[in-house]
Amino acid sequence: MSSPAKPILQLRDLQVSYGKARVVNGLNLLVRRGETAAIVGESGSGKSQTVLAALRLLPRQVVTSGSVTFEDTELLALSQRRLNALLGRRIAMVFQEPMSALDPLFTVGAQIGAVLRLKAGLRRGAAKARAKELLSLAGIAEPERRLNAYPHELSGGQCQRVAIAMAIACNPDLLIADEPTTALDVTVAAKILDLLAKLKQSLGMAMIFISHDLGLVRRIADSIHVMRDGEIVESGATGEIFSNPRHDATRLLLETMPRARPHIRTDTPVLLRAENIGVRFALRGGLFGARRTFKAVDGVSLSLDCGRTLGLVGESGSGKSTLARALLKLVPASGMISFNGRDLAWLDKAAMRPLRRSMQLVFQDPYGSLSPAMRVSDIVTEGLRVHEPAIGRQERDKRAVLALQEVLLDPDLRHRFPRELSGGQRQRVAIARAMILKPRLVVLDEPTSALDRSVQTGIIALLEELQEAHGLTYVFISHDLAVIRAVADEIAVMKDGRIVEQGPAQEIVEHPREPYTRALISAAFQTGEA
Repeated sequence: MSSPAKPILQLRDLQVSYGKARVVNGLNLLVRRGETAAIVGESGSGKSQTVLAALRLLPRQVVTSGSVTFEDTELLALSQRRLNALLGRRIAMVFQEPMSALDPLFTVGAQIGAVLRLKAGLRRGAAKARAKELLSLAGIAEPERRLNAYPHELSGGQCQRVAIAMAIACNPDLLIADEPTTALDVTVAAKILDLLAKLKQSLGMAMIFISHDLGLVRRIADSIHVMRDGEIVESGATGEIFSNPRHDATRLLLETMPRARPHIRTDTPVLLRAENIGVRFALRGGLFGARRTFKAVDGVSLSLDCGRTLGLVGESGSGKSTLARALLKLVPASGMISFNGRDLAWLDKAAMRPLRRSMQLVFQDPYGSLSPAMRVSDIVTEGLRVHEPAIGRQERDKRAVLALQEVLLDPDLRHRFPRELSGGQRQRVAIARAMILKPRLVVLDEPTSALDRSVQTGIIALLEELQEAHGLTYVFISHDLAVIRAVADEIAVMKDGRIVEQGPAQEIVEHPREPYTRALISAAFQTGEA
């Protein structure tokens, strides 16, 4: 029987405090060579703070104590010069949001080259050649051409691969990946997980994988460490954690993974019907190039009955959000759209206004869609000031209280600004803003994509309760098949602006006909989402 590998990183009694607030409380963690250790927990549990404190990347005013040993070196006692020599060379980190980690003013080749010149001492020509190799290793197509691309010219998955290429530039012994797939499509997330596993194997690295999603880490982790309130409350081998969870926090994370709901078919009238919808955008062709047309939505037809939920699923760029906005007449589109038996095709902006209160939209990013300068009460009642301008402030405030109560928020929150709320609270405010107008159709554009699984579960339950109480009809857009399966009665799969497969949710998930749908479902199962 082989002896266990030697530890590469060990944290003992790690404590992190922001003034009187302690965010990491006496944490102990051991990571062995060649191991992938997952740190899992809800937002605010202290996952990222733990690794940032271990690498001394937190602000100076933060107080960190305890012991962090990398091999035989105590990192907390190391001089800044020696620590800088370690970071980027032997210890590297991939951050959650690659667009924030990459400098928008420099090409990706220049940024990788800078790491190689600074950390590996390579000359400019050698650094460029090595950067090309790294992009190829990270799975970037046409690496020589991508060297000269800026971050905004790449997709989210490509940016994440560039960030990984930078992290592995010096063949580190330990790679820390902090929520590296959170904002990515399920197929892209599966490829990133495969890439990290492949690189770990080929380079012989140890890896710490941080996530709020237990299902996601199941595929990649050797061991799992569950955090709550700044402490590790349960640790064990991945198989053991899933088969025999001991702590309530672990069981809660497992229970909050979305479950398919029963779909009872009832005969209800058609609320929304669309035929041969097309949306085209004119693209510039450069200084002397001809303009060309891009088909964002191409000949889409669908029908949605009252009180039902249609799930629109597909990768980024498939046309989901553009189709939803076309259905609401928020972007110019060809084809026929009928709402509650009324043809919308010939209605101008003024004629559409009375219908707007019956057709509401909840955006993906509640923080971006809620004005930071407005209090919650003003945000929630914004639609009332448009559609019922005669009602007074007192009546609006009364309705704001009722709307917040309906989405299970404390009405006292109406006096706060969005920045003072959590992500889940902001999303509930966005839902309250839509519901206060008593709509019949609500389009939900990725309303849970940036939320923890437990918060997602609460939002999904809330939406189902509101649907039951008010007979609402939903169009629910997501790239997350687990969420779609949990909420939708029917699923429409979009690719390149077209619906390639449509049918009852259970049938689509269990018996997909199209290769693209099968690829989406396979990727979802690989990443633990479905």
